[in-house]
Amino acid sequence: MTALAPTLRTGRLVLRPMRNADWPAYARFMAGDRTVHMGGPFADRTAWGHFCHDAAGWALFGAGALMVERAADGETLGQVGISNGPRFPEAELGWLVYDGHEGQGYAAEAATALRDWAFADGWPTLVSYVDPANGGSIRVAGRLGAVSDPDAVPQDRGDLVFRHRRAA
Repeated sequence: MTALAPTLRTGRLVLRPMRNADWPAYARFMAGDRTVHMGGPFADRTAWGHFCHDAAGWALFGAGALMVERAADGETLGQVGISNGPRFPEAELGWLVYDGHEGQGYAAEAATALRDWAFADGWPTLVSYVDPANGGSIRVAGRLGAVSDPDAVPQDRGDLVFRHRRAA
């Protein structure tokens, strides 16, 4: 497994390593109401901890977060990542899309690219932990072909766990 964050490309997107310049938009998103399904909204200090965890994951665990940019104009649309470590029962594939960019397929496109990269890099399994009230993320998990795994240990009590399969 790699320790360096890759740059991945899809038809519409560039998934790239995080930069310090990404912090202001990330902090605004994390302070907003759309983070309620992941324990938010988050104060600046807590959001900074998440931001640092997402970046440090590459060095500590061989996977972390990548920022999602639209290839056509370089606009940052959100983030996709693999979270691992002591707070996660299994490696988790997660995504977030900034306000105004949801509903356009960016989360599924970015998550597919990172999932496929992870499996090619040797990750044996990935799950997504989803709040049962987060219909958007449940739909994204379905688009990715992930299946509900009621026997898996959730990260937070009450989470649904969706297990990702390697692409055929």
